[in-house]
Amino acid sequence: MAKVLIVDDAAFMRMMLKDILVKNGYEIAGEATNGIKAIEIYKVEKPDLVTMDITMPDMDGIQAVKEIKAIDPNARIIMCSAMGQQSMVMDSIKSGARDFIVKPFQPERVLEAVKKALS
Repeated sequence: MAKVLIVDDAAFMRMMLKDILVKNGYEIAGEATNGIKAIEIYKVEKPDLVTMDITMPDMDGIQAVKEIKAIDPNARIIMCSAMGQQSMVMDSIKSGARDFIVKPFQPERVLEAVKKALS
């Protein structure tokens, strides 16, 4: 069973993702509200996948992707973006993210991105 770390500063978004993932047999390795916490949890839990919000306080998702990839070049990360963040999504893909999902989350799209990133 793949372990997923959910990173988003909005509790509601984390809950939505957690719900989709748990219902489909994924384990939640942890939840983080910003990039700094995400890196701390990543080091301890070594999740199979990270869902990373782009805009967060303290450290944004793009910086967190760079730092996690520096720790683990094989890290699998999917970005979560709001509409209109295309340039930031491109930056995060260049930084090493595998894919992106757009809010509000569509369960089918989330699962497709997760399966693709894990394969």
